[in-house]
Amino acid sequence: MNKIIDAHIHLDQYPKDTIQKMQDDPSLKGVIAVSMDASSCIKNQQLAKRYPFVHPAFGFHPEQPLPKETEIKDLLIWIEKQQNHMAAVGEVGLPHYARKENPAAFPLEPYIEILEQFILLAKKLSKPICLHSIYEEAPIVLNLLEKHNYMHAHFHWFKGDEKTVEHLIVNGCFVSITPDLLYEQEIQKLAAKFPLEQLMVETDGPWPFEGPFSQKDTMPPMIHQTVAEIAKIKEICVDVVYRQLLLNTEKFFSI
Repeated sequence: MNKIIDAHIHLDQYPKDTIQKMQDDPSLKGVIAVSMDASSCIKNQQLAKRYPFVHPAFGFHPEQPLPKETEIKDLLIWIEKQQNHMAAVGEVGLPHYARKENPAAFPLEPYIEILEQFILLAKKLSKPICLHSIYEEAPIVLNLLEKHNYMHAHFHWFKGDEKTVEHLIVNGCFVSITPDLLYEQEIQKLAAKFPLEQLMVETDGPWPFEGPFSQKDTMPPMIHQTVAEIAKIKEICVDVVYRQLLLNTEKFFSI
């Protein structure tokens, strides 16, 4: 049986019985459970203690109002204390969708300052960093990573221009492909362009998908269709794709 790892999922947002079903799935070797804020971090910490297949990542998601400076400081201190019990720093990055809706409420500079602190922490702890960074914000994030000479970076569900894609590839960054690969041309082009050795797969669940996944709860088994589509696009044997994606994820997150 081909094994999968969901490289980016908001596990703490699922009901307990659904998480139990995930654990019982023989094809699911693990998940990277990313966090939204301090409360989410604690929930994922608890899930990791209960379920061996859960590998938590701790951070502050940027698509929400700015926290107090003391809240970020306390979260950074808490994360550092968890360094032996975490797979990565994340989810962190820069707001895109919220800024599109209300630019005045989401000034970019304070979020850049927060992200830089998380990059420095990831580098200090030698942990990978899981990034919410797309379109015009992605070059800003890349510049920050280059500034601190730290490229152990995962750009989840990445979307951006060809120049930025090339920049990611050259810097050895990873991207992960979501189930919308089956119906989004933009993601199909990304999967074709990016080297298989720098790819992972994810659901970003419980975020819902369209196309063949319309009206369905987002679950890790959707990844099997994603892998099959990657193999089709790249014209590579599907078993080879499964093995490489699994190897990439295990090596990247040291799990």
